[in-house]
Amino acid sequence: MKKRALLSVSDKSGIVDFAKQLDELGYEIVSTGGTAKILTENGVAVTGISDITGFPECLDGRVKTLHPMVHAGILAMRENPEHMAQLDKLGVTPIDVVAINLYPFKQTIMKDTVTQEDAIENIDIGGPTMIRAAAKNWQDVAVIVDPADYDSVIEGLRAGALSREAKFALAAKVFEHTAAYDALIVNYLRKQMGADPFPDKLTLTFEKVQQMRYGENPHQHAAFYREVTKEQNNLAAARQLHGKELSYNNINDANGALDILKEFGSEQPCAVAVKHTNPCGVGIGATLHEAYMNAYNSDPVSIFGGIVALNRVVDLATAEELAKIFLEIIIAPGFEEDAYALLAKKKNIRLMELPDCAAPNQKGALDMKKVAGGLLVQELNTDLLGEELKVVTKRQPTAEEMEQLLFAWKVVKQTKSNAIVLAKENATVGVGPGQTNRVTALDIAIRYAGEKSKGSVMASDAFFPFSDCVELAAANGITAIIQPGGSIRDEESIKACDEAGIAMVFTGMRHFKH
Repeated sequence: MKKRALLSVSDKSGIVDFAKQLDELGYEIVSTGGTAKILTENGVAVTGISDITGFPECLDGRVKTLHPMVHAGILAMRENPEHMAQLDKLGVTPIDVVAINLYPFKQTIMKDTVTQEDAIENIDIGGPTMIRAAAKNWQDVAVIVDPADYDSVIEGLRAGALSREAKFALAAKVFEHTAAYDALIVNYLRKQMGADPFPDKLTLTFEKVQQMRYGENPHQHAAFYREVTKEQNNLAAARQLHGKELSYNNINDANGALDILKEFGSEQPCAVAVKHTNPCGVGIGATLHEAYMNAYNSDPVSIFGGIVALNRVVDLATAEELAKIFLEIIIAPGFEEDAYALLAKKKNIRLMELPDCAAPNQKGALDMKKVAGGLLVQELNTDLLGEELKVVTKRQPTAEEMEQLLFAWKVVKQTKSNAIVLAKENATVGVGPGQTNRVTALDIAIRYAGEKSKGSVMASDAFFPFSDCVELAAANGITAIIQPGGSIRDEESIKACDEAGIAMVFTGMRHFKH
């Protein structure tokens, strides 16, 4: 009996060559719509699906393959005599190869002009049904959803037959494909109806960007996946211009740098230096060079081997300073030609181009953290301040102090808790991240700042449970403090500020980051 292959693809890359090789191997090619047209135009003999079903394609092509003559041919188990007898009685020819990829739902919803009607029209019905049927009957049917698999399938068929292992792997790929497809659909539809972002069943899909050499440590395997989204302001959308492959830690740290950069937007030049996801220097200035020097001088020791994110195209003057030390990554909207030429002389540095790097994160986007046996999901922290800033001390902060307090508040928001940030003259001067108590975090920030602590301002990501932080701040010349407030002992801290002549502002919003 002549073998039969059913080909019906939206992504037509490689399909003509695949069909020609199947034809050479003696397969009858059955096809539909646009696939049949392109095959015929390229000299491949095609049997139309209506010739198989005896029923015309209808409803603008919505119904063409949903027919027993198709599905019986796919699902019949060849080693089951009853199945084969029924096929013979019904006049159904078995289908041995199914090559189908689905309507381009993802590509459709990624268009800026997409309408809900366009999206729904690109939800495939017959395709998923056929490939799931073929995958269920994997022992007898080779099912291909990825054009990258055409060559290996032909190679196996030329050798006599595909192995059970190969057919099983192809079948597993089908369910991976349909699961991702359905996840995209459900998430799109939920957004359209403004549904609760935390459904009873959470289905997500991501696409692999790269397999990594290793994870956080050399003994851990790892890969990097990207969300399916139109957003172009995240690391997954960045283009690497130069340098070796990004590592797991590089990506994690670079994401931390971008999160801080986004707090400052693009109103004025900003430079962010990060080490192990925490800021070690943040600066703004009239020029990018000035902003970078402010960030660099914040902590010239810790920035070595770190990651720098910039919200302006890198010019030569800034590049000359960046080139003076070892940096893992520089990520920016772009690089001027002479700046790129200079930095690219350093073989190992990664240069990343991301035009929208300072664009804010999407409000309502989800932030996820895997724990053993579960997944923590929350809204991304895109807010900065509560309903109003409230000065709670007798002394009001000066205009300059308030400017620096807000600068420090943007940085401390993206610093691991317990966090303290000291700022002065548009730059961080001391950062105390990730401590188990707040006074130790402040002590670390003061030690980093040294003499620069005098005249600086302080930001704390959460309230002071005691007055000890205020007392330590006063002893080191800190003049103003910004913090959420909300402790039952707030009055103790306010009183200590008043006694020391320190201005203190409550934001009404906490920014824990774990």
